[in-house]
Amino acid sequence: MLDSIISGGEITFSSFMVCMAVSLALGFGVSLLAMYKSKCSRSFALTLVLLPAMVALIIMLVNGSIGAGVAVAGAFGLIRFRSAPGSAREIGLVFLATALGLAAGMGYVAIAAVFFAVIALVWLLLTRAGFGEGAADERELKITIPENLDYDGLFDDLFKTYTTRAELERVKTTNMGTLYELSYRIVLRDPHATKAFLDELRVRNGNLNIVCGKPVSKDAL
Repeated sequence: MLDSIISGGEITFSSFMVCMAVSLALGFGVSLLAMYKSKCSRSFALTLVLLPAMVALIIMLVNGSIGAGVAVAGAFGLIRFRSAPGSAREIGLVFLATALGLAAGMGYVAIAAVFFAVIALVWLLLTRAGFGEGAADERELKITIPENLDYDGLFDDLFKTYTTRAELERVKTTNMGTLYELSYRIVLRDPHATKAFLDELRVRNGNLNIVCGKPVSKDAL
C-alpha cells in the first residue's frame, strides 16, 4: 500500500497523472491550512496549491541523477535568496508543500497522503487550542516623555494598578534627542479600563503621544 507507484524508475502516463493529481490535491489542502484562522495573501495561497506539483515534476525529471539533483538544489537556493523572508509559519507551510511534492514525485502518493493527514490534524488541533499564543489581554504600549523625566520607575504605580505584567523592552530618543519613547509589553487586568489607564499616563507624561495596541507578531525570520 505504501510502495511507490513508479516501478523500476519508469514513469508511465498513468503514474504521471496520478502523481500530479495527488500533488495538486495535497497542495490545495496545504493552502486551506494556511488560510485557517489566519490571514493569507492570494499569491501565497495559489503558490501553495501549485508548489507540490512543481516539485513532484522536478523529482520525476531528475529520476535518480545525482548531478541533476545538485543542480536542482542550487536552483532552489537561488530562488530562496531572491524571495522576501517570511514568517516561521509561512516557511513551515512551504517546507510541508515541498515534502509532499518530493514524496509524490518519487511515487509514494499513499505516504504523502498519510503524512499530510497527520500534519493537518496536529496543525488544526494546536490552532484550535491556541497553542503558543500570548495572553489575550497583552498589549504593546509606547509612551513619549520629555528628556528631563527619569523614566526608571516613573509609571510603576500605574502599572501595578492596571496591569498584571509590565516589561520595558526598549528606550529610543526622538525629536533630536529632546524626547524619549518607551516601549513596554503589558498585560491588562481589565481591558475595559484602558481609557482610564491612558488618561492617567497622559497626566504623568505631559499629554505627549501614547500608543497602545495589540503586539506585532515576532515570528518573522
